Amino acid sequence: MAQKSTAAVKAAMSPTPVTAKDIMQSPVIAATPLASLRDLATQLVSNEISGMPVAASDGRVVGVITESDIVRTLIEGKRLENLTAGEVMTGPPITVDVGTEIVQVMKSLEDNRIVRVPVTDQDKLVGIISRRDVIRAILEPEFIAFGDF
Repeated sequence: MAQKSTAAVKAAMSPTPVTAKDIMQSPVIAATPLASLRDLATQLVSNEISGMPVAASDGRVVGVITESDIVRTLIEGKRLENLTAGEVMTGPPITVDVGTEIVQVMKSLEDNRIVRVPVTDQDKLVGIISRRDVIRAILEPEFIAFGDF
């Protein structure tokens, strides 16, 4: 009985491996270290994302801020408008290069227990990859939408 190959197996066996550049979301929204935590929280909610990179003006990723960071700040009784992204962000950030193969991206997400990883090219932010992006990249289409929605 022949076993059906999955997209992940096909991608792994492909002569040109799938890389971070192939699956990243770009452009990516990033905050500056001076961004108000209230404004940052508004961006997370309005863009329906759970976190974002914090980048210096030259594009270097200096940290990451998540819903969890914001909730922790609220639990501590602090006011969002009195804080900046730089004061609350987690750093130094874990990043991957655009040329990183998808298997290494998955390992980075899992090993570091993170939901998203900023993607850099020559140390400059160019995109972001979430767990969902990785899963989407390896799935074979089994469901198709028909009709108008």
